Amino acid sequence: MFRHNLLVIYRNFKRFKSTFFINLTGLSAGLACSLLIYLWVNDELSVDKFHEKDSQLFQVMENRVQAQGIWTATSTSIPLAETLKSEMPEVEYTMGSRLFEGTLSVGNTDLRSKGRYAGKDIFNMFSYGLEQGNASQVLNDKNSIVISEKLAQNLFHTTQNVIGKSIEFQHEKQFVVSGIYKGTPSNSSEQFDFVISFEIIKDQYKSSANWGNTGPDTFVLLKSGTDVSQFNKKIANLVKAKSNGEVTHRTLFLRPYSSGYLHGKYENGLTAGGRIEYVRLFSIIAVFILIIACINFMNLSTAKASGRIKEVGIKKAIGAYRETLIYQYLGESMLMTFLSLFLSVLLVLLFLPQFNEITNKNLTFHYDPKLIFTLLGVVVFTGLISGSYPALYLSGFNPISVLKGKLNISTGEVWARKGLVVFQFTISVILIVSVIVVYKQVEFVQSENLGYNKDNIVYFMREGKLSDDSKMETFLSELKNTPGVVNASSIGHDMTGHNSGTSGIWWEGKAEDNKTEFENVGVNYEMMQTLGIQMKEGRLFSRDFSADSSKIIFNEAAVKFMGMKDPVGKTVKLWGNDMQIVGIAKDFHFESLHENVKPLFFRLAKGNTYLIMAKIAAGKEKPVITSMEELYKRHNPGFSLNYKFLDQEYQAQYAAELRVAALSKYFAGLAILISCLGLFGLAAFTAERRLKEIGIRKVLGSSVFNIVYLLSSDFTKLVIAAIVIALPVSYLITGYWLQSFALHIDLQVWYFLGAGVAALAIAWLTVGMQAVKAANVNPLECLKSE
Repeated sequence: MFRHNLLVIYRNFKRFKSTFFINLTGLSAGLACSLLIYLWVNDELSVDKFHEKDSQLFQVMENRVQAQGIWTATSTSIPLAETLKSEMPEVEYTMGSRLFEGTLSVGNTDLRSKGRYAGKDIFNMFSYGLEQGNASQVLNDKNSIVISEKLAQNLFHTTQNVIGKSIEFQHEKQFVVSGIYKGTPSNSSEQFDFVISFEIIKDQYKSSANWGNTGPDTFVLLKSGTDVSQFNKKIANLVKAKSNGEVTHRTLFLRPYSSGYLHGKYENGLTAGGRIEYVRLFSIIAVFILIIACINFMNLSTAKASGRIKEVGIKKAIGAYRETLIYQYLGESMLMTFLSLFLSVLLVLLFLPQFNEITNKNLTFHYDPKLIFTLLGVVVFTGLISGSYPALYLSGFNPISVLKGKLNISTGEVWARKGLVVFQFTISVILIVSVIVVYKQVEFVQSENLGYNKDNIVYFMREGKLSDDSKMETFLSELKNTPGVVNASSIGHDMTGHNSGTSGIWWEGKAEDNKTEFENVGVNYEMMQTLGIQMKEGRLFSRDFSADSSKIIFNEAAVKFMGMKDPVGKTVKLWGNDMQIVGIAKDFHFESLHENVKPLFFRLAKGNTYLIMAKIAAGKEKPVITSMEELYKRHNPGFSLNYKFLDQEYQAQYAAELRVAALSKYFAGLAILISCLGLFGLAAFTAERRLKEIGIRKVLGSSVFNIVYLLSSDFTKLVIAAIVIALPVSYLITGYWLQSFALHIDLQVWYFLGAGVAALAIAWLTVGMQAVKAANVNPLECLKSE
C-alpha cells in the first residue's frame, strides 16, 4: 500500500507539473530563509553561553541617579572586586577587567594585539580553555602574561615550550609567559589575544582606592545556590558605605553575564531590550515567511481539487476510509516538504557566504543533533500545516456527488482561500513599509549634521614615545606640515559614545543631591577647530592666552541644564578648582542618535589626551595615510600606525540597524516572491477553469482588455484588502521602532502609499501575465469540445 501511495503521489506530481514546481519553489525558498535565520538566531542566542559556570557568572552594574533619570553603567570603582571577594561570603571568585590594545614584541616581530587586564581568577571564572598553566596561579605575578594559541604561533611559531619565555609590551616592559589558552571563540562578546594582571591598573592610578571614581568592569562568580535577588539588596548601597556617604547616587546590582549581549539596553534603571528585539523580529519573520509558503501549498492544492474529485470518489466507493485518504494526502505534502528541505539546504550552502557578509558572522552549516532535530521539526510542522487543510478538504468529498461530477464549493471555503491570500500580501506589505522606513532612518543618521565634521578625520592612539607631551607636539607639528593634512591635534575622546563622565562640577545654585554626570573631554590646542565644532558665543582655547588650563568651555545642553544666563566669564568649580567659562559650543552629537545631547565640557589638558586626530583633504586619503605611516615609524619606532576613520567608527554605532536594513530588504523581496508564486498559480488555475467562459465572451465580442480585467478584478480586490489591513499595522510597528532613536525621521504618507502601490503593481504584473495569456487563446480551441 505504501508503494502504491508513492506511485500515486508521483503520478500526481507529473500530472500537475506547474503546481508541483510552484509549491517546490515556494517551500524551498521559505525553508531556506527560515534556516538562514535559524543559524543567525542560534548564533546570537549562544553568545557568551559557552562558559561552564554560566549560571553563576554575573557582571556588576551601576544605576546612577541623574537629573534626567537613572543611567545604567557597566563601569565600576577599582576597589570593588577585591572588596566583594573579601567581604561577601556568597562570592566564590571576582575580578576587575578592562579591554585595551597594545604592541607585543619578540625579537624582530612586533604585533599589535587586543589585550585584557584581568584579575588572577579569570580562568577559574570563564571557560577560555587554559591549555598550559595553572588556572589559579597564571596571573599571581604582575609580570606574567597569558597568551592565546594563535598569538603564540604568531610570536614564537609554536605553542610548545613557550612557558617561561619573555614578551616585550609596548617596548617598555617585559612579561613572562605563564599560560596559554585556546583563545576566545567567535561567540564571545569580548575578544582578546592576551591577558595581564589587573594589579597593573592599580599601580598606574594613584586614585585607584577612591570609590568616587569609576573605570573598569567587575565580574563575580557566585557560589552555587546563592539567592541573587537577596545578594543585590546586600550590595545595593555598598558604594555609599565605602565612600563614607559621599557617593549617594550610585547603587549596585548584578546582571547575568551572558544576558548582557542581548539585553544590554536600559531605560531609567530597568532592562528595556537590546539586540534581543532583532532576534525576536527575525524569528517572527522566519515563521511568517514559512507560513506564506505553506499558504501557497494549501491554496493551490484545494484549488486543484476539481481535478482529483474522481480519484477521491472511486477510492471511497470501493471502501477507502477517510483516514486512509488523509494519510495519503498528508504523505504527499510531507514528501513535498522533504524535497523542498533538500533543495533549501543546497540554497543555504550556496548563499551562506553572502549571508555571513551581510550579518558580519562566521556561520557554518554542520549537522549536529540540535540542527537535525530542528530540521525534522520544521519539516513535520511545514508538512502538517501545508497539507492538513487539503487532506481534510479532499478526503471530505461525498463519493456520490463526486462521481456525478458535482463539486459543491462552500462559501466558507472560498473565503478561507481568499483570506489566506490577503494574509500573504498583508505580511508582504508590512515588510515593504518596514524596509522603506528602516532605509530612510539609516540614511538620516548617516547624513544628519552632528554639529561637528567627522568626514576625512583619521585618529590613532598615543603610545610609545608619543606618550611624552613634548614629543607628541613635535610629531603634531610635522604632521600638520604633511601635504594633504588640513589640521591635527590630540583629544581624550573618540567622539563615538560616552567616554568619560564626572559629577565633580559645581556652579552657583546647584542642588547638593544633583549628581548628574557631565561628559569630560580633554583637548589640545586646535582640536575643536580640527573637528569643526561651532561656537555659540565666547572663544576657543588659544596659545595666545597663557592661562587657558584654568578655563572651560561648555556645550549648550550643559548651560541649559545649569540654568545659567550670560555664562561667559562666570566661574564654576571642577573637582574643587576654579574654572572660568570662556566659551559655549553649539550642541553636537558625541553619542549615537539613539541618545539626546547630554551636558559636556571641554578643558585644555594635553596630558589627558590619548588620541591623535588629523583632518585630511578630501580625495588625498591614500597618499596622506602613506606619509603618516612613514612619519609615525620615524617618531615612534617599533609601533605600527593603527588608524581608524572617524566617520566609519560613527557608522559602526548603527551596525545593527544597517544589518536590519539589508536583511529586511531581502526578506521583503522573498515574501513578495513567494506570495506572487501562489498568486501566479491561482491565476493560472482560474484562467484554466474559465477557458470556456473566456471563449464565449470573445465570440460575443469581448476585447482582450475586458478579459484581462475580468480575471484580474477579484485578485485586485484581495490585494487592496491586504493593503488596507497592512498600512495601519505597519504604521504602528515602524513608529514603535523609531521611538528607540532620540532623533528620527517623521513617517511620511508616501512610505505607506508607495508600499501599497508597489505590492499592487507586482500583483497586477503576476496575474496580468496569466490573464493576457488566457485572453489571447483562440476561442475555437476553448469551445471545440462543445
